Amino acid sequence: MAKRPHVALLIESSRGYGRGLLRGISDYIRVNGPWSVYMQRHDLYDTFPVWLKHWRGDGIIARIENKGMGRAILNLHVPTVDLRGRVLDPRMPSILTDDEAGARMAAEHLLEMGFRHFAYCGFVGTEYSDARSRVFERVICEAGFTCCTYRLPHHLRGDRVERIEVQKLIYEKNLAKWLERLPKPTGLMACNDARGQQVLNACRDLGIVVPGELAVVGVDNDDMVCDLCDPPLSSVVPNTRKIGFEAASLLERMIGGKAPPKKPIYVAPLGIVKRPSTDVLTIQDKVTAEAIRFIRDNACNGIRVEDVLKRLPLVSHSSLERQFNKLLGRTPKAEIIRVQLDRVKELLTQSDLTLKEIAAKAGFRYHEYMSALFKEKVGQSPGRFRRNAHQGKSAQNALKSDPLLLPQNGGR
Repeated sequence: MAKRPHVALLIESSRGYGRGLLRGISDYIRVNGPWSVYMQRHDLYDTFPVWLKHWRGDGIIARIENKGMGRAILNLHVPTVDLRGRVLDPRMPSILTDDEAGARMAAEHLLEMGFRHFAYCGFVGTEYSDARSRVFERVICEAGFTCCTYRLPHHLRGDRVERIEVQKLIYEKNLAKWLERLPKPTGLMACNDARGQQVLNACRDLGIVVPGELAVVGVDNDDMVCDLCDPPLSSVVPNTRKIGFEAASLLERMIGGKAPPKKPIYVAPLGIVKRPSTDVLTIQDKVTAEAIRFIRDNACNGIRVEDVLKRLPLVSHSSLERQFNKLLGRTPKAEIIRVQLDRVKELLTQSDLTLKEIAAKAGFRYHEYMSALFKEKVGQSPGRFRRNAHQGKSAQNALKSDPLLLPQNGGR
C-alpha cells in the first residue's frame, strides 16, 4: 500500500480567503487522497506553532507571513508550498491570486457603471495593496480619467496596519477628510473587504450616500464581511478553491520527488459579486442611461438594438451609437453581448446547466453561436471556463457546498 502523506496546513480559517483555500485542498484530498492532515485554529498573523518544531511529516501548505516564519519552516527540510507571497524563496514555490487581473476587474466594473471620478483606498507600503493600486490607476488612466489614491500617514504604514486591519480597530480622521474631499460621485476600489468595510463605516458617519455619491468595491469576497457592511459590499472573487487544489497537487508532486516551479504561479479571480455598494448607474445623459438600464434588464431576453430604439422613439440608431461610444467606449450591440456573456459566466460557475440551457437563459437562440462568441470574447471555451472555476469537482457539488458561489444580494 502507498504511504499516506502527512501534511501540515498553516492556513487561517478566520477569513473567507483562507476558508476557500482549505476547501480547495479538501477537494483534492477527496479525489486523490487520503492524507493525514495536521492543523489547528490559525490566524494569519499567528507565530510559528510550537507543535510544528517537533513534527515529522511529509509536507506543508502555508500562508507564510514573514521571514522568521519562513526560516522556521525551511529548517524542517520538508516540501512546502506558500500561498501568501510575502517571502519568495525558490525552495518554497508559491501559488497566488493574480492581483493585476483582480484590480483590472474592479476598475472595469466601476467604468461600466459610468463613473468619471475614481479613487483607491488601501494600505500604502503593503505589497498586495500597492500592486492592486498600480494596476487600478493604470486602467483608469488608460480609459482617459485620473485616480485619487489615499495615502496613509507614515506611522501607520506596513505590517502594523495589517494587524490593525484584522482587528477592525482602524479609523483615521484623515481618511474621513480625504473621503469628504473626493468629487461626487466617485467609484472607489478598496484593497480588500476589510478596508472596504472601513470606508463604508466612515461614509455612514459622514453622511456620504453609498452608492449614490460613492460606490465601493472590495477584494476577496469574504461573504461574512461583505454582507455585514451597510450597504453590502461588492467584491472581486479570488479563485481560492482552485489555488488550494493546485497547491495540494503541487505538494504531492514535490513529496514524490518532483522539482518545484522556479516562479510563482498566479490564478485569475473568478469575477465580481455585485452587491448594493455599486448598484448605481451614473451616466448623466438621461436618454443613454435609460437605454443602458433597458439593456441590462432585458439583454438576456434576446433583445436587439432595434428593441432599444423602440424604447426611445425619438432617438436614431446613429445618435445612440455615438453616445454609447462616447460614454462607454462600445456600441449598444456590444453592451447587449457583454451583459449576456456576464450571465453565461454566472451560470457556468453557479449551476450544472447544459450549454443549451445556459444559452436559452442568456438570450441566445443557438448554443453553438454562444460558445463561439464566448471563446472569441473571453479567450477560452465555456467548458474550459467552467473547469477552471470548479477545479476538482462538478459545478453542481460546488454550488451545493460553496456559499461564495451562490447568488448574492444585489447581484444577478
